[in-house]
Amino acid sequence: MEFIDYYKVLGIEKSATAADIKKAYRKLARKSHPDLNPNDKKAQEKFQQLNEANEVLSDPEKRKKYDQYGKDWQHADAFEKAKQEQGSQGFGGQRTYSGGGQGFDESQFSDFFESMFGGGGYSRGGGGRRQTSQFKGQDLNATLRLNLTDVLKSQKQTISIGEKKIRLTIPAGVEDGQTLKIKGYGGEGMNGGPKGDLLITFEIFNNTRFKRLESDLYSTEEISLYTALLGGEITVETLTGKVKLKVKPETQSETKVKLKGKGLPKYKKEDQHGDLYITYKIELPKNLSEKEKELFNELSKLR
Repeated sequence: MEFIDYYKVLGIEKSATAADIKKAYRKLARKSHPDLNPNDKKAQEKFQQLNEANEVLSDPEKRKKYDQYGKDWQHADAFEKAKQEQGSQGFGGQRTYSGGGQGFDESQFSDFFESMFGGGGYSRGGGGRRQTSQFKGQDLNATLRLNLTDVLKSQKQTISIGEKKIRLTIPAGVEDGQTLKIKGYGGEGMNGGPKGDLLITFEIFNNTRFKRLESDLYSTEEISLYTALLGGEITVETLTGKVKLKVKPETQSETKVKLKGKGLPKYKKEDQHGDLYITYKIELPKNLSEKEKELFNELSKLR
């Protein structure tokens, strides 16, 4: 398997923080996004590679294994288990990898996994019954793009992964960057080991005028100076339709009001919703007539 340096893929240093990884991924993913590069195979391959790098480096456990084992990181647990069982007796009855606290270089890893995957297995005690180690298959990564309005309710979709067609349920309230694991739909296991998993990362595009923060939504509504001073009623948009809202007299600019339950459904809980927060912005009148200016002058004298 060709080694891919995920840090180089994202253009970051090995000391990068989780925030650095997220920022680099989003910046590069936008440039290589299939929607912006139709029929460009190189861009699609780059996008897939970016998703793979982000999926590994954004997970602390996976990143730790990747840093230690390189391209063989997915078999790290099996390697550690086999190493503990064999100790200094060696694998395949010939080579000894005791570690000694110094770790292994890339060629040693390759030799070790080649002997394990080649079906040679290892022998207990050097001459005992031969055993073959089982390894879980490789996990597969896919990206599913949805609009924000698509997550209002749970829905079923059929996606194609290679020649496979997989029908899955997309939970309501799924967030941008969230990953859904489907067990057993990855690569074939080795030596009778279990199949890997399919990891689907969601990209949620906001096709609304609202700003999203988890299950809550935020928007700004302009109200006239007269409505702000005297009170009144306005009509505002929500994701589920228009609602009428009363404005209190002497409402100040930047006043916030909450519409309870008018946000997005909480993850996997269609009957529980977040809230919609509206911030008022007062719109001042323009092109005043002479009479209006006169009246405003009188009002200013009264204050």
